[in-house]
Amino acid sequence: MNIEEYSSQDATGLAALVAAGEVTADELAALATDGINAVNEHINAVASGPFDAPLDYAQDGTFAGVPFVIKDLVCHAEGVPTRMGTRMLADGMTPPSDTHLMERFRAAGLATLAASTTPEFGYSANTEALVYGSTRNPWDTTRSPGGSSGGSGALVAAGAVPMAHANDGGGSIRIPAAVNGLVGLKPSRGRVPLGPDVDGNALSGMAIEFAVTRSVRDAAALLDEAAVNYPGDRFIIAPPERPWAQEVGADPGRLRIAVHTEAWSGTSVDPEVAAAVEQVARTLEEAGHHVEWATPTFEWEPFLEATAKAWAAFLAESVAGIEAMTGRTAGPDNLEATTWACVQYGRDLSVLEMAAANATFNSISREVGRFFESHDVLLTPTTNHPAMRLGYLDANADLDALGWTRRIFEAFSFTPLFNTTGTPAVSLPLAESGEGLPIGVQVAGPMCSESMLLRLASQLESALPWAERRPRVHVTKV
Repeated sequence: MNIEEYSSQDATGLAALVAAGEVTADELAALATDGINAVNEHINAVASGPFDAPLDYAQDGTFAGVPFVIKDLVCHAEGVPTRMGTRMLADGMTPPSDTHLMERFRAAGLATLAASTTPEFGYSANTEALVYGSTRNPWDTTRSPGGSSGGSGALVAAGAVPMAHANDGGGSIRIPAAVNGLVGLKPSRGRVPLGPDVDGNALSGMAIEFAVTRSVRDAAALLDEAAVNYPGDRFIIAPPERPWAQEVGADPGRLRIAVHTEAWSGTSVDPEVAAAVEQVARTLEEAGHHVEWATPTFEWEPFLEATAKAWAAFLAESVAGIEAMTGRTAGPDNLEATTWACVQYGRDLSVLEMAAANATFNSISREVGRFFESHDVLLTPTTNHPAMRLGYLDANADLDALGWTRRIFEAFSFTPLFNTTGTPAVSLPLAESGEGLPIGVQVAGPMCSESMLLRLASQLESALPWAERRPRVHVTKV
């Protein structure tokens, strides 16, 4: 197998070739290692690695031998240093054991070869942490790969690995998927394990773990492997009626699809992005779905303020944990300016202020729940604009916690709602801008609707295929 053949396959395809004896896992690891090294010179997406050999994995797993990357945040592997995007951890903290999700990735047979970059503690829709330097978008290296899973998104888009771990506290799976031309599924709250270090209520319940992939079938098959409950999990939710992999290609039926292209923040949406969503809506109508313009309604400013409080509290808690583990004191010398501003704000929040934030989240979640009683799906842009220029989200800007939160979500207004509600949403790379940049379209549904979303995503993948598109920086070109 050569690099062209390797990068033309998704993870499911590579796993089938390994199982058939047409390629060995060692050959795949060598190709992936070479590919990671080659593209990383241009996109700077690797936090650590490639490792001398893949981390141990189950030889009989569904994806046995398929190259993989984990994000340097939350999910971690025994003995592999993690820095979480912060200088506070210097050369990294070495965990003594796997997280539950890492156990699932190993059990699935994924051959982990590296860790990918993240912004500091994941609080940005860009990936330019000082500890790593700027990660760049392979479609245009003057632009951002999104965040916070920008390193994973860039490596998958560049063909180095077929899929990679990602997590999402406000859009951090879906935003990198959108601007890198990938599939980014954020599952329902409680679907994928966060433990044992944190529970399902981390980040006020907004934090979700999963991956970015090149194909819908990979997202479905990986969800079958990752969605396992562990003793002590805070949330155990309804399982699917059948494996998610079986939903790919299945008839979604006639769905009631709502379409909305105006940002809930009131900020601008690129006309090409809005036009892409409208084209997808027409495609769905032609496929027999009922399509209408509709949206849940909520007040943006209280939502933004509650989001700022939740993130500030999370960052203050995270920093306190690092201080306790390392003996280092947090401050502007080892934290980026906006992180430090959020930490200081989070330290001063009262119980009553957090209760008010959670009450806001509850009110909004109830409104969205009512909306999905009369609509099966909500179709929106994933991001307000195609990939933005590097530096737009400068984490060292002179902004307070609310100002930084506003800067992020006024530019990325469509994703955070579904972290608040805990409901699933997927970004699909269904269009391109006039400059050739990917445009992601978000499809969201009610709680536990992953099966429906995967059926619809598969229908759209067939109608508006994207598999042949390749960025300027790609393993076949460098």
